[in-house]
Amino acid sequence: MMMLRNNNSEKSSMDTAIDNSDNPPGNSSDASTLAKLGPGLITGAADDDPSGIATYSQAGAQFGFNMLWTVLLTYPLMVGIQVVSARIGRVSGHGLATNIARHYPRWLLYSIVGLLLVANTINIGADVAAMGEATRLLAGGPAHWYAIGFGLLSVMLQVLVPYHRYVRVLKWLTLALLAYVATVFVVRIPWQQVAVGTLLPHISLKTEYITTVVAVFGTTISPYLFFWQASQEVEDMRAKPGEQDLLHSPEQARASLRRIKVDTYIGMGFSNMVAFFIILTTAVTLHMHGITDIQSSAQAAQALRPIAGDFAFLMFSAGIIGTGLLAIPVLAGSSAYATAGAFHWDNSLEYTPSKAKAFYSVIAISTVIGVVLSLSAIDPIKALYWSAVINGVISVPVMVVMMLMAVKPEIMGQFVIKTKWKILGWLATGLMSLAVVAMLVTS
Repeated sequence: MMMLRNNNSEKSSMDTAIDNSDNPPGNSSDASTLAKLGPGLITGAADDDPSGIATYSQAGAQFGFNMLWTVLLTYPLMVGIQVVSARIGRVSGHGLATNIARHYPRWLLYSIVGLLLVANTINIGADVAAMGEATRLLAGGPAHWYAIGFGLLSVMLQVLVPYHRYVRVLKWLTLALLAYVATVFVVRIPWQQVAVGTLLPHISLKTEYITTVVAVFGTTISPYLFFWQASQEVEDMRAKPGEQDLLHSPEQARASLRRIKVDTYIGMGFSNMVAFFIILTTAVTLHMHGITDIQSSAQAAQALRPIAGDFAFLMFSAGIIGTGLLAIPVLAGSSAYATAGAFHWDNSLEYTPSKAKAFYSVIAISTVIGVVLSLSAIDPIKALYWSAVINGVISVPVMVVMMLMAVKPEIMGQFVIKTKWKILGWLATGLMSLAVVAMLVTS
């Protein structure tokens, strides 16, 4: 790791660390780009969960290329707000909930955490149901038994596998999303129309179009991602010998903040690239063949088969299962981190279950309730709608609080965020505020 301080000139080096933490020069001792990838990559990939795939599929099927612009718009905003959440975790050494508990009213903390738990649990239910349906399409058999199996597998991996090993599993699972890139190569793409639709889209003010745009924004910028990435920065710090929060070890700032930037740029880029290709695939296949009403990711996969062939169907279905295995731990884990931070419980995926009983209980209970919801008579489309509504409602206050925390010297010390991150973070917050208002008006 690069060091910014030497024994002869501590103050001078410290100033250099602050000035250069956003754009530090390279060094032969820098870790490889692959080694830098972790919390940001996993967070970005988890954003494309089965519920998100359903949203992107519906966007492409209903509006074709005229929804691709949303992915380009959200990319820099996602980077901005996720970098802010990651920095809060790495600088303070605590997750978002712990920082909110220390500096803001309890009613705000409990409201945010409570709504996050509800939204995440509903989302888990929708995701395991989609995974069960996708497995049924591939292998036959009862979808609900597959859903139960995926839920149990997710809980067991989080509870029984230490973080430093489990994170490697999550990294490999991100490759499942490449299935959506692969489907593009088996269909004919009119790239000129794609470019026009992406850069010069026909934007409608009709309720259906606005609702879909809001759904894409809400799916792309979700509060559980903020809690997860901040907490994973803390986990990574604890897992590496000699690393401490930057408030107590500012000499580690240069390498740590550079890694966060690289990790988040690539992770959010990967996430939005996959979203782009899902919208593109369904636009080229379903929309251009008159299929405009897609209600689930499994339905999208099934509809692709007669149009794009077996390979596209297999890739799309396999991607649902792979990204679900990645997203469920992130959803359940973010709920556990938020709850543990609110109540000052021991929390780490590196701890044994006996050392963090309450933390692991939240993971298990939220996953089990999600599985039960997937087996119930609750309409999955309505469940997803209400999950999106709750996510939209809580995302705005969470983002506002994050942006305020990121400029507080009491939390960030000398590492308060700079102008670039302030602009991107507040733009993302403003966009989500508009999306929530539009959602409430159109509904």
